[in-house]
Amino acid sequence: MSDLAGHIQRYRDELARGAASPHTIEAYGTDLKQFLEFLSPPEGAPPEPATIDLLLLRQWLASLYQEKLSAVSIRRKLAAVRGLFAFLLREGVVKINTARLLRTPKAPQKLPEVMTAEQANRLVDGVASGRLERPDPARDRAIFEVLYGCGLRVSELTGLNLEDIDRSQGWLRVRGKGKKERQVPLTGKAREALENYLATRPAVRDENAVFLGRRRKRLQRGGVYDIVKLYATYLAQDPSLHPHSFRHAYATHLLADGADLRAIQELLGHARLSTTQKYTQVSLTDLMAVYDKAHPKA
Repeated sequence: MSDLAGHIQRYRDELARGAASPHTIEAYGTDLKQFLEFLSPPEGAPPEPATIDLLLLRQWLASLYQEKLSAVSIRRKLAAVRGLFAFLLREGVVKINTARLLRTPKAPQKLPEVMTAEQANRLVDGVASGRLERPDPARDRAIFEVLYGCGLRVSELTGLNLEDIDRSQGWLRVRGKGKKERQVPLTGKAREALENYLATRPAVRDENAVFLGRRRKRLQRGGVYDIVKLYATYLAQDPSLHPHSFRHAYATHLLADGADLRAIQELLGHARLSTTQKYTQVSLTDLMAVYDKAHPKA
């Protein structure tokens, strides 16, 4: 293992010990592996970290543009490399975080497409109808009800443990990004769906995850994506829907019904209000569409 490869592995180990989510660790691991491959000549070793200068990093960045990657993908890969160099700086391996000198590409300001309340409820109700023959329909219904009724990220959903459900008061304890905890109220339907599912959930020794997969182990994020895509394809004829679609719908519909933006920020677990404000833009876009269609002077 080269020195750079060893440093990358140690950086990943540090991420695992810290507050990084498994998804972030996996994504950064893939990005840094590709970074290492770019720096490694066909029959040689990659350069020592201290010799990696701005010119070489710009060549690497240019190669990402040549691959026609999206600005969002390039930004994430750049964040991974900057994180690595910040780690190398703390360890005394390099004297400067050269990666910070690279210009960050601007991400396009794209508003999320949001289901209407009718579309979201129709899909969730369709899951509850049992029209699809599934091995665990009660679990599937609970997943949809919690995603839409509580606005959870998929990682937050799969990270739920049995002790995180306050069944008497109707609250969920949720661990968000950076392992920050928050409490989210359970809607009536989500609470009912969870109760029905927990009544049939098999008791598995040493497994306290709320949602279990086929092997009676914690359901993983990929499994949730597959479940949502299956139902969305057959019930709504829309395979583009994913777990985060329900989080967008949750926030947008709360705002449309008059909920305070700060309250939505707390419910979603956003660190910055600016992140929550994008849902204001969605609502304003919908409002303007109604105006253009209905107002005689539009």
